[in-house]
Amino acid sequence: MSRSERLLQLLQALRRYRHPVSGRVLAQDVGVSIRTLYRDIASLQAQGAQIEGEAGVGYVLRPGFMLPPLMFSPEEIEALVLGSRWVARRADDRLGAAASDALAKIAAVIPSEPS
Repeated sequence: MSRSERLLQLLQALRRYRHPVSGRVLAQDVGVSIRTLYRDIASLQAQGAQIEGEAGVGYVLRPGFMLPPLMFSPEEIEALVLGSRWVARRADDRLGAAASDALAKIAAVIPSEPS
């Protein structure tokens, strides 16, 4: 995994937590050593990420911090499509229509697979 992928994965891990999370948990989530995690957090903070906390206390990504648009992994796309299809078929008309609209938006921006 490249460093940039790892930094994005760390930001995504931080987005999953609403309360401070320990460096040890984050390191395990990202699959790095605690030392690498501390360096990565310092790097993200230097680049403007609103990560608050410190070693031994925990870290939290402040609400409102926006990530640039990211590509979905194949597994994330599959989860989005399966979930949206399920909702489109089983929910009330309003929510079903919203799920269908979301599927159309997803399909419009996902690169097509090479033939």
